[in-house]
Amino acid sequence: MADAPATLLRRVVGPARHAGSPRTVLVVMCAGYFLVLLDVTIVNVALPSIGSGLGTDVGGLQWVVDGYALALAALMLTSGTAGDRYGHKRVVLTGLGVFGLGSLACGLAPDVPVLVAARVVQGVGAALLLPGTLAIIGRAFPDRAGRARAIGLWAGIGSLALPAGPLLGGLLVDGLGWRAVFLINVPIVLAALVRSAAVVHESREGDAPRIDLPGMLLGGLLLVATTYAFIDGGRSGAGAPQVLTAAVVAVAALVAFGAAEARRGDDAMLPPALLERPAFDAANIAAGIMNLCTLGTLFVLMLFLQSVQDRSALTAGLAVVPLFAPLAVIAPFGGRITSRIGARLPAAAGLLCAAVGLALLSRAEPRSAYPVLLPAFLLWGAGLGVLTPAVVAAAIAAVPGERSGLASAVNNTARQTGGAVGIAVAGAIAGRPGDQAHFVRGFHVVALGAAGLYAAAVALVLLLLPGALVPARR
Repeated sequence: MADAPATLLRRVVGPARHAGSPRTVLVVMCAGYFLVLLDVTIVNVALPSIGSGLGTDVGGLQWVVDGYALALAALMLTSGTAGDRYGHKRVVLTGLGVFGLGSLACGLAPDVPVLVAARVVQGVGAALLLPGTLAIIGRAFPDRAGRARAIGLWAGIGSLALPAGPLLGGLLVDGLGWRAVFLINVPIVLAALVRSAAVVHESREGDAPRIDLPGMLLGGLLLVATTYAFIDGGRSGAGAPQVLTAAVVAVAALVAFGAAEARRGDDAMLPPALLERPAFDAANIAAGIMNLCTLGTLFVLMLFLQSVQDRSALTAGLAVVPLFAPLAVIAPFGGRITSRIGARLPAAAGLLCAAVGLALLSRAEPRSAYPVLLPAFLLWGAGLGVLTPAVVAAAIAAVPGERSGLASAVNNTARQTGGAVGIAVAGAIAGRPGDQAHFVRGFHVVALGAAGLYAAAVALVLLLLPGALVPARR
């Protein structure tokens, strides 16, 4: 199972003729990318087992998921610049090493604080690794046609990680326990490290800007304070002193972040000039809403399937495969449709389809049979398959060509940020699965709220996204 991405790539592009060939580089980089995305979904299946094994509540489980997502979101933009400045190979190798060490620490964690800290380390490694994989693939395939084919395979391998996560997670948790979900990464990372060191050539940009340290720190503080306010607000109530303090810190960090980025101008981690483009803003807001609703609802859904409906980790993982399989299958076709007719209509259609699927989840009850859930999963997943390539393409098309890499990184950051906040909000609304009646009501509120946000985003994309993907001018 762990070799599935590399095996698929070898079948599609053929065996590499020699070490350092573009095909070898593609296989190794896609293996790293697969691991990063696998950890976005695989952990959700293990949450009930982690909760019972380490004696933690929903708040602790939220931090287990969000520790990874917050580090990934906070460092995504900076790590791309670090690769340009210090060398993509060096940054990717560092990311693989950090990710592997974090995975090992997760698998050996004796309690929740150590596990959350290890998840943050994993997220740091993932943030260093993710942008560099695409940059290295771009350098390995200098011709446009070969690069486009390689990037398509890279994206396809990433899509496979989403349905593989719940399925593989269920197998590991039921067969070996929740620690195996993390420990399985270690041998794969070691193999990828050795192979990457041998086949990847170093590359860097001579005129790369300096790392925006104030922006990185203030942006990270904003994300952590916001997440803490929601998670602890669900435990202690919105009026608790620590919750109010976290909210004040978040607002102050937001103001300071805006001021710091304005001072740096085009050298900022998030250049203010980009935010003056309405289509760019709309694409990233839609991307943030997409992950806020998807990952937030998924967090509560996996607790519902296991803790309320008493499914095993494996059957719960199998249950949500129809949610992620349409995303993996439809996304490539969604990309082709977007390239032909523009992002506006595919984004709106994807949002509406996913909204209907999420709304149908409000029918789920403790004794609901699987056929009640299946239509919701299929519609939700199909909507995501159309929506995802549309919002990414819209964000890139909204900026000049030389800033397309930054636009992609901002869009990815928006998605990771939305996911982190969504998990915090959804967990706070649903509460403890042990209080079954309250939890089920909260699950319904989360599903309907997510559907409402998706429906509201339809108006945003119809109003602000262009009808055709015309490259933006300066």
